[in-house]
Amino acid sequence: MVLEILTYPDPRLRRKGVEVEAVTPELRQLAKDMLETMYDSNGIGLAAPQVGQSIRLVVIDTRSRDEEGRVDEGTMTELERGVPQPLVIFNPKILKAEGRTTYEEGCLSVPTFFEDVDRYDYVEVEFIDGSGAKAVLKTDGLLAVCVQHEMDHLDGKLFIDRLSTVKSSRIKKRIEKQGYPNPEEAREERARRKTERIKQEEPAG
Repeated sequence: MVLEILTYPDPRLRRKGVEVEAVTPELRQLAKDMLETMYDSNGIGLAAPQVGQSIRLVVIDTRSRDEEGRVDEGTMTELERGVPQPLVIFNPKILKAEGRTTYEEGCLSVPTFFEDVDRYDYVEVEFIDGSGAKAVLKTDGLLAVCVQHEMDHLDGKLFIDRLSTVKSSRIKKRIEKQGYPNPEEAREERARRKTERIKQEEPAG
């Protein structure tokens, strides 16, 4: 079942998720519905607070696919390729985090906005899987970024909260006053930012 995804500034997104004591059939169904919702929205991760459930549960599938729907491992790191996906993660805790990376992030709860966010490059996360068993995820790349992004949701934090105060305030005020831009405007803005980034990375002279 496809669930409603809450969008900023809905106050329910700010509630901290509580730990799950046991993985019940109802929670397995919720995880299944969340995955369906995530795929339906072309997302790569979704946290329970985003669908109005204040518990510590996230679902993730960062695998890219070709036009025929086949998984393209060419864009994945060696560690990412070793992780079975999709992932159902209850009560995640970061055991280890190393390195730094910057990635352009978006969010199903802040649709049409994309900004560069600093994250750890490598993480080790302890969690309970969909069967109720303890597990540890060791990964880098997009999967590591996505795990950190979704875990923020469990603490009531959005990716726009990790931006500079000026940039974060500008985005929040725009949404609160004008709502979200239409998809075409969003695509044009993202293309403009990409062009600017390429120019900045070009060598001088």
